[in-house]
Amino acid sequence: MAPARRGVRIGVDVGSVRIGVAVSDPDGLVATPLTTVRRAKGRADLDEIADLVAERAAVEVVLGLPTSLSGRPGPAAEAVLAYAEALAGTVRVPVRVVDERFSTVAAQRALHATGVDTRRGRAVVDQTAAAIILQWALDAERATGAGPGRIVGPATGPTEDHDDRGS
Repeated sequence: MAPARRGVRIGVDVGSVRIGVAVSDPDGLVATPLTTVRRAKGRADLDEIADLVAERAAVEVVLGLPTSLSGRPGPAAEAVLAYAEALAGTVRVPVRVVDERFSTVAAQRALHATGVDTRRGRAVVDQTAAAIILQWALDAERATGAGPGRIVGPATGPTEDHDDRGS
């Protein structure tokens, strides 16, 4: 296994109503659910995530990129890429997008297995999905020694390609 970069990462699962947020430990080993941010028409949700990045002194933000089973981006992926570009213009750290196929399903299964009613706790599902996305990214980086996914810049699109989950 390759050594991972040190530093807190923020994981983000962007939805149309809510945004799940997770955080890693400073060693980049474990991701845990943090909070849920309500989507806003203006920049309030971007600013709230930027505040979390600053408060935690995060070195990077990792967003889940929804892709089809074939790996092709669809309308949801285009919306997340636009959000990632907006976030990259708001925070002072790199913003990456990584494959998030099955993260919500994995979150629902994990929560259901612990007795959480996922129909009533959508916010918890979103946070857990963000933690799963971030954990996949942390694991991929430790396995390969390279940052997972692609870095997205403000209104520039992806700038770096890597295997999204190290698989």
